[in-house]
Formats: sequence, C-alpha cells, structure tokens
Amino acid sequence: MVNRISFSIFTALMLLVTAVFGQESAETVQQAATQQNTETGPVNEFFRSNSKIYVAVGILVIIFSCITIYLVRLDRKISRLEKEK
Repeated sequence: MVNRISFSIFTALMLLVTAVFGQESAETVQQAATQQNTETGPVNEFFRSNSKIYVAVGILVIIFSCITIYLVRLDRKISRLEKEK
C-alpha cells in the first residue's frame, strides 16, 4: 500500500514539474521557430510525407506502456513475497 502511495505521489510530482518547467513564453517559441526551421529537413519531410512520424510515436508509446505495466506487475509480486515472509 505504501509503495502505491509513494508511486502516486512521485507520478504527480513529475507531472507537476513537467507542467511548470515545460511552459515557454510565446516570444521564446517564436524566436526558436525563426532560428531553426526543422520542418524542411529531408528526414522530417520523409516522415511527414509517409505519415511515419505517427508510427514512430505509436511504437514509443507502446514500448513505454509495456515497461510501465511490467514494472507495476513486478512491484506487486515483490510486495506479495515480502508480506509472506
């Protein structure tokens, strides 16, 4: 039970940190867009023309979700073994 609470607190704090430090001012975003235009690169054109960018993002989401599910199941098994001893 304690592990689930600490995991929930950790997840909430990570989301909070991401939300707080992930914010950029509109001016900073506009400066970055004028300095570097990444949409015209040959790699990005290839990914966008064939819609492969969505495939790559989908695969990453699947991999990270599988890792998360595996770790949660492993934590439950370890907790169950600790309670038995």
